[in-house]
Amino acid sequence: MDLFHLRSLVILLSAVGCCNGQSVLPAGPLEGVQGKNVTFKTIIIPTDVGNFITVSWNFNGGSGLVPVVTSAPKGETVGAGYAGRVSLNSSTGVLNLASLTAKDVGDYAVTMVTSAAVQRTGATLLRVLEPVSAVTITSNLNEVVEFNSTVVLTCSAKGSFLTYKWLNGTTPLVTDGKHVTLSANSTVLTVAGVFRKDLVGPIYCTAFNNLESDNSAPFNLTVTYGPENIAMTVTPTAEIQKKGSNITLTCSAQSSPAAVLQWIHNGVPLSVVGPKLVLDNVAVAQSGNYSCMASNAKTLRYLESTTAKFTVVEAISGAKITGPNGTLVAGNSTANLSCQATTGTADARVWLKNGAALSPSNRVVVSADKSSITIKPVQKEDSGEYQCKLTNAVSTDSASLKIVISFGPETVSVKGVNSVKVTEPVMLKCAAVSLPAATYTWKFNGTLTGVMTAEYGIDAAVATNSGIYTCEASNAVTGLSTSVNHKLSVKEEGTPDDGLSGGQIAGIVIGVLIALVLIIVGVRYMRRKKIPIESPY
Repeated sequence: MDLFHLRSLVILLSAVGCCNGQSVLPAGPLEGVQGKNVTFKTIIIPTDVGNFITVSWNFNGGSGLVPVVTSAPKGETVGAGYAGRVSLNSSTGVLNLASLTAKDVGDYAVTMVTSAAVQRTGATLLRVLEPVSAVTITSNLNEVVEFNSTVVLTCSAKGSFLTYKWLNGTTPLVTDGKHVTLSANSTVLTVAGVFRKDLVGPIYCTAFNNLESDNSAPFNLTVTYGPENIAMTVTPTAEIQKKGSNITLTCSAQSSPAAVLQWIHNGVPLSVVGPKLVLDNVAVAQSGNYSCMASNAKTLRYLESTTAKFTVVEAISGAKITGPNGTLVAGNSTANLSCQATTGTADARVWLKNGAALSPSNRVVVSADKSSITIKPVQKEDSGEYQCKLTNAVSTDSASLKIVISFGPETVSVKGVNSVKVTEPVMLKCAAVSLPAATYTWKFNGTLTGVMTAEYGIDAAVATNSGIYTCEASNAVTGLSTSVNHKLSVKEEGTPDDGLSGGQIAGIVIGVLIALVLIIVGVRYMRRKKIPIESPY
């Protein structure tokens, strides 16, 4: 209580008489809110209740005493300016003052006289407080970057004798004196190097005094952060992809605001922006390294994902073996076979012959890349079906080619009897191993017979059919011919099978005579030359 109010109170008490005992009003000051009601309560002994003859309230706002209300046996008198605003309990002296204004600030005194002429008095100071309102949180920044920004929040409000406190949701906001601090009067909250979760409460500021309080609107500060935790996936996951297939790449990152995702191929940014990169009907040229770059325009931060690598491989198709066009002759020709595909690149080639793996040799040479084989010279056993299998990571294709080697004739033989009796039939069969099949020519005792089939037949043998039959097998492709002789003897009825024929005996006699003549001539020649003749004994 200031000196002015104290002096006024002393004057007021003097006007109503000396105090009798303890004050009937609690120690002040008493507070009320502008526009609301306030009640001046009294402290009296129970025996005084209802025994007051007069109760009188007066006010001194600094301009002298002003009667508020008086209750006496003749009735109640309300002072000017208080009509309709005051109510008095004459039994207890309690005064209720409504619709408070700033003009109601000042000293209030009460004098109560009992029927026993006992006077009770009291005085107190009334303070009229401005209502708590317009509680507002303002920030020094509209958007902040995590770790970089310092946020200063200021709480302001209208009202008297205000105190402030901060809430995170419904619980008091915790300060640590370093990262989160409050000013001395708690109106300024400072968050240094703000974290994304610091101001997600929401945050409230409460302004209050002894009589009332009010909260600010919820405050949420947008904290920008990231990008971080970037991740990329590829579907399907295989590192080798088939040409024409579909590949989907997906990228994500934690960021506020949402990160811009830029796709990169072999270090070159693509025109595609977004969380997905879809490669439909993928081409070989789209092989390589893929990554995504996440960027945040608010934080000015960038983050690139790990790299995904895949290779697009074209499936092999149109496999074909290219071989010799002309005729291949065993022992003379060379065969070159090449295996290629119309599309796709083979990682491996396998050569087969007649379903089994082809074995290289000094005649059969396979190129280093196995794309071709050379057979030099070809032999009859090289005939057969050659197959080439082409394989890469996504496909397999094969081709085959049949090769025919011309050879022979060889292993010529004649089957048939060596002797028959007159009138008996004769059938001689000639055979040869040859490709293409051999043609046959028959001779009798060196003379062509005109028979050009594999069989030579005599319906009924006669003596003159005896002799040497020659079968000559020929191959028009190889240009080779081979012959074989077959001796046939036709015997007369009754001729022993073991005796010599007349022709055979004559031949022997002639041979002996010729040998004797040659010996005589040799002896005479050596004598003329005087060459000693050694005795054979």
